Amino acid sequence: MTDAATLLVETTPEQTDAWWKSAVVYQVYPRSFADSNGDGIGDLPGILHHVDYLDELGIDVVWLSPIYASPHADNGYDISDYQAIDPSYGTLDDFDRLVAELHRRGMKIVMDLVVNHTSDEHPWFIESASGPSSPKRDWYWWRAPRPGQLGGDRGAEPTNWESFFSGPTWEFDKSSREYYLHLFDRKQPDLNWENPEVRTAIYSMMRWWLDRGVDGFRMDVINLISKDPALPDGEVQSPSGLGNGFPHFSYGPRIHEFLHEMHVEVFGSRGGDFVTVGEMPGATVEQARLYTDPVRQELDMVFQFEHVGIDQGATKWQHVPFDLLTLKRSFMRWQDGLAESGWNSLYWNNHDQPRIVSRFGNDGRYWSESARLLAAVLHLQRGTPFVYQGEELGMTNVPFASHDDLRDIESLNYVSEALRDPDVTADSTLANIRRVGRDNARTPMQWSAADNAGFSTGTPWIDTNANYITINAASQRGIAGSVFEFYRSLIQLRHDEPAVAHGDFRMLAPDNPSVFAFTRTAGTTQLLVIANFADAPTDLENVEEMDLESWSGSELLLANYAPTAADMLLRPWEVRILRRYCL
Repeated sequence: MTDAATLLVETTPEQTDAWWKSAVVYQVYPRSFADSNGDGIGDLPGILHHVDYLDELGIDVVWLSPIYASPHADNGYDISDYQAIDPSYGTLDDFDRLVAELHRRGMKIVMDLVVNHTSDEHPWFIESASGPSSPKRDWYWWRAPRPGQLGGDRGAEPTNWESFFSGPTWEFDKSSREYYLHLFDRKQPDLNWENPEVRTAIYSMMRWWLDRGVDGFRMDVINLISKDPALPDGEVQSPSGLGNGFPHFSYGPRIHEFLHEMHVEVFGSRGGDFVTVGEMPGATVEQARLYTDPVRQELDMVFQFEHVGIDQGATKWQHVPFDLLTLKRSFMRWQDGLAESGWNSLYWNNHDQPRIVSRFGNDGRYWSESARLLAAVLHLQRGTPFVYQGEELGMTNVPFASHDDLRDIESLNYVSEALRDPDVTADSTLANIRRVGRDNARTPMQWSAADNAGFSTGTPWIDTNANYITINAASQRGIAGSVFEFYRSLIQLRHDEPAVAHGDFRMLAPDNPSVFAFTRTAGTTQLLVIANFADAPTDLENVEEMDLESWSGSELLLANYAPTAADMLLRPWEVRILRRYCL
């Protein structure tokens, strides 16, 4: 075993006490989870109807994507009122009932906090946009056109930054002859966290939700809230001619100050029963270690994007073939980097990511086997696992037939911008979207083989994946060997076996191109996870640095194939989890 392949995790009583370290979180995307009234849009009563399903799965925490009032330019991530429920989802009374039912079953609830930006229909922005003399003008980022330029012309924007959703990050306001900043859609203007009034209003809103029973927050793109006030141009890297502003707004000069202030102002006197998760695109291991160091009092864990970017080039639309060695090295960096302080979040899927079984697995012949393998490899690492709705069923990507099937603003903007290039075809853009588009994650939850997958009695806001006839909850619950029951077993193992949440992590055979193997050790208990990321069998006798003879007679805790006498042969997409006790 080489030093580079050995990752030792030291644990202390203070580190192991946090309840969320042995918890499993389930993300609900309300618009697509369950529709109770037949309008084609999921809602809070629909979620309430399926609380027992989440309880059966063994979930500890439910994270709700935004349910706030919104014009839905970005499906709720453009908020017009932070303290109101969007009517399409229900009422505050519905929300209170959901909180009560989750708490009654021992589950907690986490809200999605979107405070890098608001909707342009939020009263704060409406007031800010009323004119340069508005008392809330400085609540957002307003700037004049470049000197000597006419506002509204391409190139006159205050900086050359490119939006995450394509095009410039600046929108021209004709009435005031100034631009406002939006890192995402033009209907999502960025809040100016430099203004203390903005921060005070946000902290007050957060306390209001905690008082209502919320147990924490998942914070959307929270590392973007501190910008370099100089707003310098970015290096031009895009065919569009726009610049990369990311270095100037992704890890700004006051980010740690803002996060610590939030922690003190919102959670300071409330004890340790809450959890905070920061979504941080582009965060490095070193940065995450600071964000999640409990001594610094900023965040409990972060969502980083390194492992879900390994199949992408300069943009998400540029494909790089999947490489297991790259994936393993990424996981090793994060397991090692947050070993002594900080904490990992573990995820494959969420509302922004394509379905993992289609992405890193085999969603054809070995659909079930690879879905279960991917689950085991993730859940047995050190960190808090997140399950995205439908992941526990092995839901797959969608073969969208045309651009008319799409609903996601990121994808639609990408198509519009890409087709400016005469060498880009509509078919090529659709192929990219089928592979990595966000709508892959947003098709309705597949409850049964009934019409619309049992999601709605009406017409769903986005079409269901046609494979719901065979891939659905009704066909898997209680069925031995199903993806659902495998997830149940993994979650139960985390609850029952301390080595899963708190054990040391050691990667085995780090240079093997098809085998992902590691151990977890706590006291005298040791777990071994061995997974074959291949459509062909792998003979473990040919895998270097694997002392499997010492595991002879160990207990097979979980596997995605029936036991076999050929212990040294891993079948296609086979995973085994073994346990032994050492003196």
